[in-house]
Amino acid sequence: MNTLEFLYGTAAGRILLRPLISKPVSALSGRLLDTKASKALIGPFAKSAGINRDDYILDDINSFNDFFCRRIKEGRRSFDMSEDALTSPCDGMLSAYKINDGLVVGVKQSRFDMAHLLRDRMLAKSFDGGLCLVFRLGVENYHRYAWFDGGKKHKDRRIKGFYHTVRPVALSQTPVFIENAREYSVIDTDNFGRCVQMEVGAMLVGRIVNEELAPARVQRGQEKGHFEYGGSTVIVLIGRDRAKIPADVLARSAAGVETAVKMGEIIGYKGK
Repeated sequence: MNTLEFLYGTAAGRILLRPLISKPVSALSGRLLDTKASKALIGPFAKSAGINRDDYILDDINSFNDFFCRRIKEGRRSFDMSEDALTSPCDGMLSAYKINDGLVVGVKQSRFDMAHLLRDRMLAKSFDGGLCLVFRLGVENYHRYAWFDGGKKHKDRRIKGFYHTVRPVALSQTPVFIENAREYSVIDTDNFGRCVQMEVGAMLVGRIVNEELAPARVQRGQEKGHFEYGGSTVIVLIGRDRAKIPADVLARSAAGVETAVKMGEIIGYKGK
């Protein structure tokens, strides 16, 4: 039994877990990883995570967090700009689910409902019959994310919460996405109707850093923000018949198997 299995799978572990998922512990971890001394962690971390440093801009790295939210070199992540293409907003492991009667149910995670996820029943109802795309970012992934499509975004919404890990061991025990701290934007997109793009914080992630809080016109591929240290999740909600996801991706998701994707690549197509 590893540490996370102990914390989430036993009574004693759940007692120890409570302070670890709190905002103060997450914020303290973030402050420590902002210090110059934390640079000593970069080499071992990059090696263990298999990160190719040649892909990134590393001229002004003064802390571990600087490295964790490093920028990628131009051309390393290109967005397909065709109108019919549904593109990934980030690197990560994709699971795609149909939203039925306001619920999303995955094999390796507890069910969660749109009304609790969004804290907005009317908005949640508009996605019934649509798609919920969950992009789980591991610590080895690029932790900046972009708009999956262009359009008019409304003011960002912030929801306070805990900082559970987003690894499957926690998803199978706890309704992580409706308990964790998160931010989201409602977007009237150019190609997929009204959508939601959401960022979910995770264990030791004290900060979701979004670039634009006010209503604005955004472009596909434009950077939306970044996560600081830890695994994290981006969620995209799309309305009924607005997009099509390949059948093999849906089948793998239904079986609890994630699909590796990169920022900007095609993951589906426009619907009817």
